[in-house]
Amino acid sequence: MYSDKVIEHFLNPQNAYKMPDPDAEGSFGDPSCGDALTFYLKIKDNRIEDISYLVYGCTASIATSSMTSVLAKGKSLFEAYEITEEDVIEALDGLPEHKIHCSNLVVTALRNAINNYYKKLKDIKRRSYL
Repeated sequence: MYSDKVIEHFLNPQNAYKMPDPDAEGSFGDPSCGDALTFYLKIKDNRIEDISYLVYGCTASIATSSMTSVLAKGKSLFEAYEITEEDVIEALDGLPEHKIHCSNLVVTALRNAINNYYKKLKDIKRRSYL
């Protein structure tokens, strides 16, 4: 059974759209269940100024994506990278045991987006020296 917060984020997902011209994006999928997610980030002064996502998945995947976007928005990249699966589950007042993997999906996708942002910066710096 899902908590009221899970149902709320499933029925009214926050930040669910493809952001135009993001500074970074990161994806992750779970081949065992077919869920897939991409986060899009706008970053200013090393903070997540805006975040959005597209998700294909179950109720728990949609709710965890929504909650993760809420948790990450406004945080520094370091703070957002430190968001854990447990943080997401706690913020949603729990997940059924068989849906815990959805919290791993969202945390991994968010960290992939942050890592991709740093890779992009490194590439820009490298090209500026050429």
